Amino acid sequence: MRIPILKLHNFLLISIQTEIDDNTAIQFQEDLLSKIHQSGATGVVIDLTSVDIIDSFIAKVLGDVVTMSDLMGAKVVLTGIQPAVAMTLIDLGIHLKNVPTALDLEQGLIKLYQELGE
Repeated sequence: MRIPILKLHNFLLISIQTEIDDNTAIQFQEDLLSKIHQSGATGVVIDLTSVDIIDSFIAKVLGDVVTMSDLMGAKVVLTGIQPAVAMTLIDLGIHLKNVPTALDLEQGLIKLYQELGE
């Protein structure tokens, strides 16, 4: 299953609506990086509102996606992080220190505009 990636102006919007397996996570990583490259997007909002559980592999891929996107010139904002997901990320030692977060997609877009000075 592929995770849809929508383009809005110079941003990419991703709303993950199901639990992610390892293959889907790897495919998502490849798709997102390719889409950043093709579109020249400067910002990405990844909405995790529907994700209730995250395992160590998915958490690592998510951290890698943020770092790789940044290397490609696209700032990432994570939105809708559920309490269990936040606890798991910290328990696994994945500290997304420089990653802006917001409660929902709308606030994520506002945060992205602020981060990019637009």
